[in-house]
Amino acid sequence: VPRNYDPALHPFEVAREYVRALNATKLERVFAKPFLSSLDGHRDGVNCMAKHPKSLSTVLSGACDGEVKIWNLTKRQCIRTIQAHEGFVRGMCARFCGTSFFTVGDDKTIKQWKMESPEYGEEEEPVHTILGKTVYTGIDHHWKEPVFATCGHQVDIWDEQRTSPKCSLTWGFDSISSVKFNPIETYLLGSCASDRNIVLYDIRKSTPLKKVILNMRTNTLCWNPMEAFIFTAANEDYNLYTFDMRFLESPVMVHMDHVSAVLDVDYSPTGKEFVSASFDKSIRIFPVDKGHSREVYHTKRMQHVITVKWTSDNKYILCGSDEMNIRLWKANASEKLGVLAPREKAAMNYNQKLKEKFQFHPQIRRIAQHRHLPKSIYCQIKEQRIMREARRRKELNRRKHSKPGSVPFVPERKKHIVAVVK
Repeated sequence: VPRNYDPALHPFEVAREYVRALNATKLERVFAKPFLSSLDGHRDGVNCMAKHPKSLSTVLSGACDGEVKIWNLTKRQCIRTIQAHEGFVRGMCARFCGTSFFTVGDDKTIKQWKMESPEYGEEEEPVHTILGKTVYTGIDHHWKEPVFATCGHQVDIWDEQRTSPKCSLTWGFDSISSVKFNPIETYLLGSCASDRNIVLYDIRKSTPLKKVILNMRTNTLCWNPMEAFIFTAANEDYNLYTFDMRFLESPVMVHMDHVSAVLDVDYSPTGKEFVSASFDKSIRIFPVDKGHSREVYHTKRMQHVITVKWTSDNKYILCGSDEMNIRLWKANASEKLGVLAPREKAAMNYNQKLKEKFQFHPQIRRIAQHRHLPKSIYCQIKEQRIMREARRRKELNRRKHSKPGSVPFVPERKKHIVAVVK
């Protein structure tokens, strides 16, 4: 379209666009209804979940009573229930081809199950069962080969055809809570131990590469599916840390907003955002390059959120919590589901661009960032703000009354790192 951009011809263009941006921001908050449905059927807290690598509508969940359920998300119902373990299901993962999945539990076993339901008259039994010496706390499958890793007392690398591990990796002696394969550089492994370490391993050399020690324990980590060396760790000190594995001396970004321990983290398939689940009964969505969350989801009934997954089509988030429910949320709270008419799509894109253009105007920014929070979280945020301010003031006073240079400035990113060992 030929268009004359002379500002003299369009004297009110910016004002008009500002009003449109303001309206678009208000409407976005009006239509923000992220909760879609809850999948109920478990008889104990949901402890772990796994995504099907080939099917968008299939998700697996394991509970604290040893029960594993397979859900169909389009019908929003359970299609199969397996009594897999005695005690907790500690971890589960699907094979990269999607034909079977693995579970580990408190009964010291690793079991492989078929993804399809058994035929009529057939028993519900695992394909393979491996009996271990210690309790396994986590499992993850290689993205391309028939190899999987388990963790517990140490990290074990298993071949699917064998009943004893190919190799065992240790560095220090402590219980390891989670282990994750890198989706891009598939021979890399990351693990979190309860002695506050995050250890990186290379399965080609069968050796640990390096480890970083933080102030508090890391519960789990998740690799960025788009950038091979970036991973995000969920920590007990209410923060998440995004690291570049080449430079572990300081994290790339510290994500702060939760008011209790962060229990799980999962990346979106685009690698631009991740979702975190916390003990404070809420889940938050963080952009990778921002220190604060763009969205927080909570309901009155939701208790401590133990596990969270971002679906492979980038549209939904699933979270499993203490009170036996799996909840399905929209990844974009005000997004319209269903088929969009071309004009709707054009209007949506136009509004999005307007919101980006005017995002730093105080009025628009206030409306876009405002969220209602449960009273407990709101009060804790206020309390922590006061504590942070007091610490800052104390440091300023100490610096003021000390010899110049004796109280060094420690950047926020380096405060939480104790050491890096290679």
